[in-house]
Amino acid sequence: MILSQSGAGIGNRWLLFRPPGVGQRIRFAPARRYRNLRSVTVFGVPEQSAGLLFKGGASGDVGSFSAPVDDEDILHIGSLRDKLKVRDSPFVATNNSGGGFVGDKDLLFMRTTRYESEESSGSSCWNGLQMADGTCMPLPLWAIRSGPRRQIYFDPKEVTAAVVTCGGLCPGLNDVIQNIVFTLEDYGVPPDQIFGIKYGLRGFYDKDFKPINLNKQIVQNIHLQGGTMLGTSRGGADLKEIVRKIDLWGLTHLYVVGGNGGNAAANAINTELQSAGVVCSVIGVPKSIDNDILLIDKCFGFESAVEEAQRALLAGYVEAASARCGLGLIKLMGRQSGYIAMQASMASGVVDVCLIPEVKFELEALTAYVRQVIRRKGYCVVCIAEGAGQEIMQHGHAGRDKSGNPILSDIGTHLRDLFKDSMKGVDVKYIDPTYMIRAIPTTTNDRIYCKVLGQGAVHGAFAGFTGCTVGLINTHYVYLPIPIIIQAARTVDPKGRSWNRLRTAINQPDFVTDPATYEGPTSSQVVSEADYGRRQTASVTG
Repeated sequence: MILSQSGAGIGNRWLLFRPPGVGQRIRFAPARRYRNLRSVTVFGVPEQSAGLLFKGGASGDVGSFSAPVDDEDILHIGSLRDKLKVRDSPFVATNNSGGGFVGDKDLLFMRTTRYESEESSGSSCWNGLQMADGTCMPLPLWAIRSGPRRQIYFDPKEVTAAVVTCGGLCPGLNDVIQNIVFTLEDYGVPPDQIFGIKYGLRGFYDKDFKPINLNKQIVQNIHLQGGTMLGTSRGGADLKEIVRKIDLWGLTHLYVVGGNGGNAAANAINTELQSAGVVCSVIGVPKSIDNDILLIDKCFGFESAVEEAQRALLAGYVEAASARCGLGLIKLMGRQSGYIAMQASMASGVVDVCLIPEVKFELEALTAYVRQVIRRKGYCVVCIAEGAGQEIMQHGHAGRDKSGNPILSDIGTHLRDLFKDSMKGVDVKYIDPTYMIRAIPTTTNDRIYCKVLGQGAVHGAFAGFTGCTVGLINTHYVYLPIPIIIQAARTVDPKGRSWNRLRTAINQPDFVTDPATYEGPTSSQVVSEADYGRRQTASVTG
């Protein structure tokens, strides 16, 4: 759909132009065809966006969403409404404390960027999900908005809810647990009907760990602590036994806080529940220290982890800059996605080289460049994600863990030993803060984010939804079908703007060319020494 301001003498009219169908290339309309239009008309938004209209006129005001949206253009989520009885929300009396309610037809337009061409940065998969094999899976245009509904489908007095945390630790787990419990009680769920499952999914059937009661008093200050008060574990998804216990205990809400593995388990549990005819709403809250959940802007805890990770980078800088021919090597988390390494490197402002799983490198070229940086500045700081360079390791991946994640070879110690052996006279300081960055309490922004996610999860369950997760897309909270977000791990786009910003900020070249390139400085590689202070260049031998 193409929107345009009307020409003089026509008035404030609505002008709608149909673009090519989905999957066709973006193209520009010849200007001569629309001489009576005062603005440039650009093709590129698929016709499914026909509900998005802008009012013409000099003010450029945004008009209402007056045109209907096709059902096939909405990213639908599971529902139990046909098995439940509708009733008014307990918040109707106060109009949700004066803030009103979210409607079922409130939708979020997921494609906020219109690209000039396929050559534009970040346009590689503009209409869907970038898969691991490089293909693009098209998606609908609209997502269902998260939030409290005027009508709910569970009687709060009859709800029995359980919360479980799965997979590795992440800042914010306690925050999410706390706000799920707070919101359940706000709806009127009796405190003795809210439970926490101990040590992940195995807590459903491990006789050594019984579910614990959760209420506002118990979770009051848990957000001040890192980790999860419920404990966690990987794997252990005996679906039939879990469903049997859900039915036996009379659970009507199950909140699964986990990453790709945890959400995959939640999806399997939801499918098994429906097959068994057990009515229980399964809602996920996406957790990933690596920020590798598809579609959503960011995972909770990621921002806190980046803040802690950059402290390690700053420590590496101090060590390297204080030594003669110093080399600070810092390994950060990032199994398949390099978001922590990329963002922490950008934030710290002290990194010379950043290596992530998405971008391959050659050891000889990398070593030559590090040697050149030390010659030029007297020291060098290298940040590497744990999943980077696995293709150059002798053994590569050593199988998978219980969550299905690849078990990695230690690239950090491998590079440490390589640098020590190949660069005589270089003082290598190796820092590995891996687990430190995920065991901390949340930062302010993450704490707020966790509150909204916890609230949104409960609102979704009371709205009668199931098999969905709550997340942030284009700064708005939505419900997403779990099968979509577990298709693959979200990864850094090597051709995207975020990676490009870091590379240009630190003048990092590609480490896949002739290492002789780095024997002498070039205009694109020289970094000003003003920020570091001038120092006598030390001698480095290869």
